Amino acid sequence: MPLVEFTPNLARQTSAEACRVEGSTVGESLQAVFAKQPGLRSYVLDDQGAVRHHVVVFVDGTAVKDRRTLSDAVRADSEIFIMQALSGG
Repeated sequence: MPLVEFTPNLARQTSAEACRVEGSTVGESLQAVFAKQPGLRSYVLDDQGAVRHHVVVFVDGTAVKDRRTLSDAVRADSEIFIMQALSGG
């Protein structure tokens, strides 16, 4: 089962505990996380289900390509890391 981890900054806003979930795509894995921790969804996805503009999702160290439907494949031993991009000057 893929391991899903979140940036510590997100943990300041809501519960964001790392967890192992079922899923063969990023979308399936995130839906499994949101079923356990529903408060995270709005921090990660917009109202259309796409990754928010200032959020980046990595699978095994590589940024996902499909930010809209989250179809990037994950393996059983994959690590999915979600972080908020920093902006400003």
